[in-house]
Amino acid sequence: MSCMKIIVTGGAGFLGSHLCDFLIGQGHEVIGVDNLLTGSLSNIEHLKDNPRFTFLEFDVINPLPKEITADQIYHLASPASPNQHSKKSYHALPFETMQVNTTGTWHLAQKATEMRAKFLFASTSEVYGDPLEHPQKENYRGNVSTTGPRSVYDESKRFGETITAAYVRSKGLDGRIIRVFNTYGPRMAPGDGRAVIEFVLAALKNEPITIFGDGKQTRSFCYVSDLIIGIVSAMDQGGTTGEIFNLGSADEYTILELAEKIKKLTNSTSEIKYTENLPEDDPLKRRPDITKAKEIFGWEPQIDLEQGLANLIQYLEAHKHENRQSR
Repeated sequence: MSCMKIIVTGGAGFLGSHLCDFLIGQGHEVIGVDNLLTGSLSNIEHLKDNPRFTFLEFDVINPLPKEITADQIYHLASPASPNQHSKKSYHALPFETMQVNTTGTWHLAQKATEMRAKFLFASTSEVYGDPLEHPQKENYRGNVSTTGPRSVYDESKRFGETITAAYVRSKGLDGRIIRVFNTYGPRMAPGDGRAVIEFVLAALKNEPITIFGDGKQTRSFCYVSDLIIGIVSAMDQGGTTGEIFNLGSADEYTILELAEKIKKLTNSTSEIKYTENLPEDDPLKRRPDITKAKEIFGWEPQIDLEQGLANLIQYLEAHKHENRQSR
């Protein structure tokens, strides 16, 4: 594969930094773009002296500088944390979230069209809302509130998809959309609010593991390295212009099963506690149908939940000091 110049927005984020690592490992030149609103320089500290990596602190709700060119643009920039108590969640940053997924997507799709670059918009399983179809296929249109507390994220991602599709249809953009399901692994931010990181951190300290509702709600958990391979495959596979792909694990677990598995892997004495209510609009079931990705570019996750959790636990134990500082 020839060396390409690639832009990754959200390049200092959890997923974006792993994507930068992978693309550089393939021999490409990468420009990581991030306004550091939710991303962290610590995620890309190891790349600062790499001649194939350039970091640009920039908010992509504005058009990228004209002198920046690329062969591909991966648009991953967006607040994504559902934690209502975090200053970095989409609840705390509603307007920034809506802008980056709409205005930001518009500018980047235009830039890609002008450069004749390939474009990938990272959408989310949240576009399915609290699904009435299970598992969710790409042609399912979702059950989403347009005004609820999660709508600033869910609906802006949906409109980001609309913008991408319109540019493909009407402007000749070589674009595709991925819908990312629950992903976990090293560099997840403590305080992020996602069950995996919160449960593991509590278990490592033998503190109570708090579950919303009765714990019977389900999720599918994909390890980050598997997801990154899926993202790059969706971009590089020929014939994917205008296509949408679910990317995530097809293995489904209840939240209680996840908590119990984490307790076992950490040898924790944590008590499992329950709160009475689920957060508003929180989906009861979530599992992707990944048949399309399997058939078109032969992708499916390889790392099972137990191995992935063990990797995350090892990482967090090795970074205990940093975790304490960032909480």
